Amino acid sequence: MQIDDPEVKAEVEAAFRRYEAALVGNDVATLEALFRDDARTIRYGAAENLYGMEAIRAFRRARSPQGLARDLAGTVITTYGRDFATAMTLFRRDGAPGRIGRQSQSWVRFPEGWRVVAAHVSVIEA
Repeated sequence: MQIDDPEVKAEVEAAFRRYEAALVGNDVATLEALFRDDARTIRYGAAENLYGMEAIRAFRRARSPQGLARDLAGTVITTYGRDFATAMTLFRRDGAPGRIGRQSQSWVRFPEGWRVVAAHVSVIEA
C-alpha cells in the first residue's frame, strides 16, 4: 500500500477544498453530495450526534447560514492506498474567540467519487 500517492492526495485535497468552500458558503447541496448517502455514515458534531445520511441531511438543512466563516490551520490529509484517506484540521471562528475547533473526516473513493463516511467536530479552549 502506498501512503500519500501524489495523484490520490491531490484528488482528496481537491475534495476537501470543495467541502470547505461549500461549508462556509452554506452550499447544502454540495455538502450533502460529499457525504456518503448511507445509513452507516456518521457525523459527530460540536453539539449533535448524527447517525445516517438522513440525520446529517436534516441537520444541514436546518442549520443557520450565519457565522460559518472560519480560518483553517494545521490541515493534514493522508491517503492510504488509492481509496481511503483522512483529513484533519483545526479551525477558528471570529464569533468564538478563545476557542479552537477540531475536525476529522474519513474519506472513501466510491464509483461516484470521494465521499466522507465519518466525521467528527469538537471545540476546545485555546
